[in-house]
Amino acid sequence: MASVTSLTASVHQRLASALSATLPETGAADPLLRRSDRADFQANGILALAKKAKGNPRELAAQVVGHVVTGDVIKDVEVSGPGFLNVTVTDRAITENLAARAADPDGRLGVPYAEQPGTTVIDYAQPNVAKEMHVGHLRSAVIGDSVVQLLEFTGENVVRRHHIGDWGTQFGMLIQYLDEHPHELDHRASEVSGEEAMSNLDRLYKAARRLFDSDEEFKTRARRRVVDLQAGDAHTVAMWQKFVDESKIYFFSVFEKLDMEVRDPDIVGESGYNDMLAETCRLLEESGVAVRSEGALCVFFDDVRGPDGNQVPLIVQKSDGGYGYAATDLSAIRDRVFNLKANTLLYVVDARQSLHFKMVFETARRAGWLNDDVTAYQLAFGTVLGKDGKPFKTREGETVRLVDLLDEAIERASAVVREKAQDLSEEEIAERGAQVGIGAVKYADLSTSAIRDYKFDLDQMVSLNGDTSVYLQYAYARIQSILRKAGEVRPAARPELELTQAERALGLHADAFAETVREAAEEYAPHKLAAYLYQLASLYTSFYDKCPVLKAKTPEQVANRLFLCDVTARTLHQGMALLGIRTPERL
Repeated sequence: MASVTSLTASVHQRLASALSATLPETGAADPLLRRSDRADFQANGILALAKKAKGNPRELAAQVVGHVVTGDVIKDVEVSGPGFLNVTVTDRAITENLAARAADPDGRLGVPYAEQPGTTVIDYAQPNVAKEMHVGHLRSAVIGDSVVQLLEFTGENVVRRHHIGDWGTQFGMLIQYLDEHPHELDHRASEVSGEEAMSNLDRLYKAARRLFDSDEEFKTRARRRVVDLQAGDAHTVAMWQKFVDESKIYFFSVFEKLDMEVRDPDIVGESGYNDMLAETCRLLEESGVAVRSEGALCVFFDDVRGPDGNQVPLIVQKSDGGYGYAATDLSAIRDRVFNLKANTLLYVVDARQSLHFKMVFETARRAGWLNDDVTAYQLAFGTVLGKDGKPFKTREGETVRLVDLLDEAIERASAVVREKAQDLSEEEIAERGAQVGIGAVKYADLSTSAIRDYKFDLDQMVSLNGDTSVYLQYAYARIQSILRKAGEVRPAARPELELTQAERALGLHADAFAETVREAAEEYAPHKLAAYLYQLASLYTSFYDKCPVLKAKTPEQVANRLFLCDVTARTLHQGMALLGIRTPERL
C-alpha cells in the first residue's frame, strides 16, 4: 500500500501552507514543528521568519493562525509566548490515521520503503578463529544485527559480512604447537560439543602463545609455518581448515543463542582477500598513494602524528614482505565496491579502532575506491563495563566469556518468568526465559547510544520496572491477554468517538512509528527506536491504568480501546523484531 501520511507530516504541511500564504515572499518556509507537552504539537519557525521580515513575531503568528485550515486534522491553533504556535489535532484524525496504519496489508504499519535504496555492505560480528567469544564481541553482533534489520525493513539491499580473524602469525603458532604436541589433540573427539571443543582450542592457543613468547627457536619454527600456510602447503592448510570449521560450529552455536541469523556465505574472513593483497599494494604504490619507507609500504597523513611530532603511517606491507590488517581491509574495500557494487560500507567496530579506520578510509579515497558515490562509515561503539564502572572482567581479572554471560542472563530471566508464570509448563518457562534473558542483554546494549559505554547489570536488565526489554515484553503480553479475554469482540476503530487524554497520548505516539523507524535506519541508531518503544509501553501502561478496556461504557468504546491495544501490540512486536528481540505471547 502507499505509505500513510503521519499526523506530524499532515500538520507540518498545513502550517507550511499558512506560512506561505502569510509571507509569500519567503517561499517554502519550515514551521519547525515538534511534539509538545503544552499541546499536541508546537511550531517555533515564526520567530526566525519574523526576525528576517523585521516584524513582530506575535503579530505574525496571529496572521498565520488566520490562514490555517482547521476541521479535518487540526482542531485548534493558538499563539503562545513570543510567537510559538500550539497545535491541537482532532480525535478523528488520530483514530483514522491509526486505522490506516493497521490496514496496511503487508503488516508494515504504514512504514514506507526508502525512495532511493542502495546497497550497503555491513561488517559486523567479527569473532576470531580458535578463540572463544567474549563480552567484547557482544556489541558488534547485537548492534550490527539490529542495523541490518532496520535497513532491510526500509528497503535497502544489505550484504552481510563477518570479517572473522582467520589468518596470520597466530595460526602458524597454533599449527606448529599441535604438530609438536600431538597428544593434546586426543580430547578433541567428535562427540565433544562446539563450546567444549572451542574451549579446548582456546586453551591450546594460549599455551602456544606462551611458548611463542618464551622460546625463540619455537617462534622461528612458527613463523616458518606461516610461510607454509601462505604458500598452500597441504598439511598446514588442512590443519588450518580444521580450526576454521570447528570454530564456525562454535560461532553458529553462540549466534543461535543470541537469536541471530549468521549464514556461512556471509562469513568472509581475512583469508578471503589473500589473492588481492599483492595487487592492492601494487595499485597503491603505482598511484603514489603509498610509498616505501625503511622497506615498508606506507601511507602518510599530515594530521596523524606521534608524541614526537613525526607522522605515523598506515603500514600496508611490512619490510619483510608480510601484509598487515591495512592490506586486508583495503582489499576488502575493493571487493565490496567493485564486486559487490556497494554504495555504502558500514563497519560496526570498537571505537578504539577509529584511527585505523580513519587512515584506511582516507587511503581508499586517495586511491579513488571511495568517492561521492561510495562512502565508508565506522559505526563505532563503546565498552561494556561492570557495575564498578570498569571494563567488564571476572573476579579473577579474566575477560568474561560471552556464553557464560548469556547463560546467566537466561537463568536470571527464567527465575523471573517462573515467579510470574501462572499456567506455563517447565518447557514453556525455559523457552520464555531464553527469550526474556537474551532480549534483556540485547536491549540494554541497544537502548544506549552505540558510542557510549554502558554498565552490564543483569539485576537491572531482567527487572520488570524501568527501561528494560522485560518491561516492553510484559506490556505486549498484557495486551495479548486482554485480546484473548475479549473473545469474539474484535478491535475496531471508531473515529467518531471522543478520546481521553491517555488515549490521545498513546495514539499520537503510535502514529510516529514510521518516522522513528526511518530516522533510526538513516542514522544507524537503534537506540532511537528503543527509546520510542519504551515510551510507547509507558504510555500504554498509563492508558491501561486510566481507561477500562473490556469494561468500557459502550460497545463502541470497547471496540475502539481494543483497537488501540491491538495497534500498540503490533507496533511493539514489529519494533522489537527490528531490535532482534522476541515478544512472547504470554509471560
